[in-house]
Amino acid sequence: MDLYSTTTFKCSKLITQHYSTSFTLGIKTLDKSLHFPIYAIYGYVRYADEIVDTFHEHDKKYLLQKFKEDTFEAINNGISLNPVIHSFQEVVNRYNIESELIEAFLHSMEMDLYEESYNEKLYEEYIYGSAEVVGLMCLHVFCDGDQSEYERLKSPARKLGAAFQKVNFIRDIKSDFKDRGRVYFPGVNFEAFTKEDKEIIEEDIARDFKEAYQGIMELPKGAKLGVYIAYIYYFKLFKKITKLPASRVLSERIRIPDANKLGLLVKTYFMHRLNFI
Repeated sequence: MDLYSTTTFKCSKLITQHYSTSFTLGIKTLDKSLHFPIYAIYGYVRYADEIVDTFHEHDKKYLLQKFKEDTFEAINNGISLNPVIHSFQEVVNRYNIESELIEAFLHSMEMDLYEESYNEKLYEEYIYGSAEVVGLMCLHVFCDGDQSEYERLKSPARKLGAAFQKVNFIRDIKSDFKDRGRVYFPGVNFEAFTKEDKEIIEEDIARDFKEAYQGIMELPKGAKLGVYIAYIYYFKLFKKITKLPASRVLSERIRIPDANKLGLLVKTYFMHRLNFI
C-alpha cells in the first residue's frame, strides 16, 4: 500500500505541474511534509473542474456524479483505484477534512453544468464552494490538527480563496463568456462591460486580498512562504488587470509570463530568508 499511495500522490503532483506553474512554484516552497497533501487537493479539484469545463463530447452530469460517488466511497473505504481520488481520500482522512467542504465544492462544480448567469446569492454560493472551501481544505493540512488555529484562520483562508477565484473570473472573461456563455459577476452585462463595472469588481477583490494577507502572516512557519508566493502571484496579476481597459480584459486572457513568475519566486524567497516575511 505504501508504494501504491506514493504513486498516487506523484500522479497528483504531475497534474499540478502540468496545469499550474504558479501553484507548483508555491507548493515547492512549502515545508516538504506539506507537498503531497497539497498536490492531492489540487489534483482532485483540478480534475473535477475539467469534467465541467472541457469534456464536451461526454455526459458531464454522469461523469461528475460518478466522480462524487467514487469520492465518498473512497473516503469511507480508505482506498480507490482512481489515483487522484485515492491520494485525496488519504488527505481527507488524515487531516479530518469535513464532508461539508467536499459536498460544497462538488455542488459548485455541478452549478457549472446548469447556471449561466449568477445573481448575488448564487454568486456567493458558487465562490464558497469552488474556492473558499479549497482554502479551508488546505488550512486543515497547514494546521495539522490544531483546531483552535484552524478556527482563528478560517476567515482569511476563505478570503484568499475568494480573491484567487475572482481574479480567475476576471482573467477568464473571454473564455467563460464568449466560449461557455457564463457570467459569474452578478448584474454585469459583458456585452457592454464598462470601466465602472470593472472598478466595482476590483474594489471587491482588493478587500478580499487585504483580509487574506493578515491571515497569511499568521500561518504556521512551514506554510507561510508557499502561500505568500501564491498570494503575490495573484496580486501581481490582479494589479496588472486593474491597469488595463475593460475592452482589453474582454478580448484576451491576461497572464504573468513564466520568467516573471520565477523572478517573483526568487525575490520572495530571499525576502523570507532575510525575515522580511
